[in-house]
Order: sequence, then structure tokens, then C-alpha cells
Amino acid sequence: MDDHHDHSHLADTDLRVRALESLLAEKGLVDPAALDEIVDRYENKVGPRNGARVVAKAWTDPEFKKWLLEDATAAIGSLGYVGTQGADLVVLENTADVHNVTVCTLCSCYPWSVLGLPPAWYKSFPYRARLVKEPRPVLEEFGLTLASDVEVRVWDSTAELRYLVLPERPAGTDGMSEDELVDLVTRNSMIGTEKVASPAGDA
Repeated sequence: MDDHHDHSHLADTDLRVRALESLLAEKGLVDPAALDEIVDRYENKVGPRNGARVVAKAWTDPEFKKWLLEDATAAIGSLGYVGTQGADLVVLENTADVHNVTVCTLCSCYPWSVLGLPPAWYKSFPYRARLVKEPRPVLEEFGLTLASDVEVRVWDSTAELRYLVLPERPAGTDGMSEDELVDLVTRNSMIGTEKVASPAGDA
């Protein structure tokens, strides 16, 4: 869905930010390439990597997983991932019977401390509006088709409460270390728009 045209319309705020960025670049005050690198780092590397470590620890440490599901703010904070936004965190566990997915219908509230910057599609009006009304078609646009007997739960984040999805641990990972598992976990799987894939070569 990242590339879908119906999610490419820029909000007024996005347009203003881009105009300001262009003006600053023209005046030589910012380097667009450096700015892109910073955004990419926080959107795709630093933030999601933190969340992936939370997930991998939950998969390998039953006591941590129990704590995480009971008090995510404290459990995640124990790993050093403390948000500065003043919001509590709740972790939602995906299972064979229940699939959780998150959204912020009002703006783009998002657990930055564990996922970094929100992707553009998460902030787009079509995603925010459609996910609540028709979650299965939206998930299918991400390439995720769920069985009809799987319950889909949509969770709406707020300024006070943010959600992180604990994806199902994929088959074929029993012998993998926590560090190896981290490499499998994707940002989208922690939002709920995809599942974590089994290691390459595994059925």
C-alpha cells in the first residue's frame, strides 16, 4: 500500500512542510540528501529496530512477554525505549484466531519510541478512514489475506494511548537466537498490516 496512488495525496501540513523544506534547500540552509537520510534512519532503521527487539524478547522470554502484555509501558521502558510523548503503550498479541491492526483516525498518533517515524501511508486520510470501516480489503492491499474465521480487531491510537502489535512468531524459528529473530520483524508487522515471514527456504 506504500505505493498505492490513493494513499499519495498530501495533507495540507505535508504540503507546507515540503514547501518549507524546498525554501530552506534553495537558500542552502539544509541539505535535502542529509535530511532524507535522517528521515530514513528514524522511519526504517532506528525506531523499528527497537520494536523488533521488544518482539524478539517477547518471543524468547515468557516472563517478559507476560509483563509486556500486562504493562507494556514498564516492560518496554526496562529495555531503554522510553517515549517522550507522555503516552502509555499497550501491546496487542496476534494469534491464529485474532489479528490486531492499529490506526490513528484523528491524526497520526504513533509509538515513536519503538517504531520511529510513522510512514506516509499511516498518516494518509484513506488509510485512517478506510481501515475502521473495511479492514480486510485494506489489509489485502498490503498483501495480507486472512482466513474468514480470523477475527480482525482495529485499535485507534490517541495522544494518551499508543499500540504496538506483537506479531505471531513464524514457523521455522525455534532454533533462532533473539538477535536473529530481530532481523525478521518488520515495522508493518508491528502495526498489523503484515505478518512476519518465515526464514528464507522455510515452508
